[in-house]
Order: sequence, then structure tokens, then C-alpha cells
Amino acid sequence: MGGQKESNNGKKLKLLCLHGFRTSGKFLQKQISKWDPSIFAHFDMDFPDGIFPAGGKSDIEGIFPPPYFEWFQFNKEFTEYTNLEECVSYLTEYITSNGPFDGLLGFSQGKVLKEHPPMKLFVSISGSKFRDPSICEVAYKDTINVKSAHFIGAKDWLKLPSEELATAFHNPLIIRHPQGHTVPRLDEAATEQLRGWTVDILRCNNCGLNNNYDEMENGLIENVQKEPRTENDSKEEMINANAGKTEVEVLDAAKA
Repeated sequence: MGGQKESNNGKKLKLLCLHGFRTSGKFLQKQISKWDPSIFAHFDMDFPDGIFPAGGKSDIEGIFPPPYFEWFQFNKEFTEYTNLEECVSYLTEYITSNGPFDGLLGFSQGKVLKEHPPMKLFVSISGSKFRDPSICEVAYKDTINVKSAHFIGAKDWLKLPSEELATAFHNPLIIRHPQGHTVPRLDEAATEQLRGWTVDILRCNNCGLNNNYDEMENGLIENVQKEPRTENDSKEEMINANAGKTEVEVLDAAKA
């Protein structure tokens, strides 16, 4: 996978992708693979597993094979966190060994570390802010100047917290979808929005790739690739829509 040196030479940017509560890196990778491949064609995407084995039943049992993981634990009100420091230490070491990374994509649980160099982009799927006041005072004191995209579901139990998280960023891209607490399938309009957003980031990163970006923007892949729906897909979406109702995403982007 390409590192920072490759990014500076006009090659792929590197994206750290953090999975949801009691799922896995491979499960998130499967979910993202249903998106049009042109969106992240110029990115290397890394999907690590959470540091802790799942401490209870996973909502994707019977949909996707184990093992399942979690990044840390929390109370019902999402104001107290257990093993958060251990999670931070683990990700710090992971980033040191495998990074640096140009951006973060996260669903359900995740955190960008302050020790990491400034990120270029941040993708939040069903995200919310920390609710611990001591963390909020530091994390959201100033507007976060990172290019961000926020997926907000009409039926997501974290709809309002997701909207609140978006306000913490400068000029966020908000992509709404009719689904619940899940990594959504993207229709043509959402695909064009997200693809255009990544194209702009790549142009800013290195103007030398303009020809490649123009091909993407002009419709290198013109139509959203719609996979035939299967019974298993429907079961997966049903479970994802109801999943995580005892979880919270705590995504905090590094400030530029």
C-alpha cells in the first residue's frame, strides 16, 4: 500500500478505514466494495481490525463470518469510555508502523489521533461527537478544517448526532440517504457527489494527475454499478438498519 512518499509523487492517497462495533475490517471492506469503484480508485484503503474481541453478540452473526471486534467499550449514555486509552495507543502504533495516512473513513467507532500529521479528508458514516464534556472541550473547541463527507440516514437512530458532528467541520459535504444505521448503498446522485468530492481532493493534492481526474469526472465509469440483489443482501441491510443501538461513533478528526 502506498505511503506518504507516493502521495507526494502523485500516486495514491492512503485511507485508514475503521469498522463498526462488533464487526471487522473485512466486513467494512465488503460494505464499501458495493460502492462504485471509481470513487476511491486513486486511494489505498487499509481495513484493520479492532483491538478487542467482541465482548458480546454481534448483529452481523449469520450474515458475515467471525471473528468480530470492537475498538473500546462505553456506557449506555455514551459519556464514559472503557479501554479508550488502550485503543488510542494501539492506533498510534498502527499508524506509526503502517502510515502516515492521508485520511480516515469510519463507521460506528473510530478516532483520529492528535499525534498524527494533519489529515486531508474525513468520511463519517453514521457518526457522532464524543459526549464526555472533557473531550468535547478539546476536540470541538475550534472548527475542524479538514475536508469531510458525512453520510446521514433518514432512519438512523444517530441522525441528529450525525448532523451535529457535521457542524464541527468547515464546509462539510452531507450526503443523505433513506436507510438506517448502516453503510448505505449509493444511488447515482450520491455516487456523483462523493466521486466529485474525492476528485477535488486529489486535484488539490497533486495537479499533475489532472488528466486522470478529468477522465474520472467525465465518466470513466458513467453508471453506478448495481449488483444484483440477493436474499442475503436484504438480510444484511435489515440487520444493519437495526444494528448498533447500544453503540456510538466517536470520530474526532485531526485538525489541519
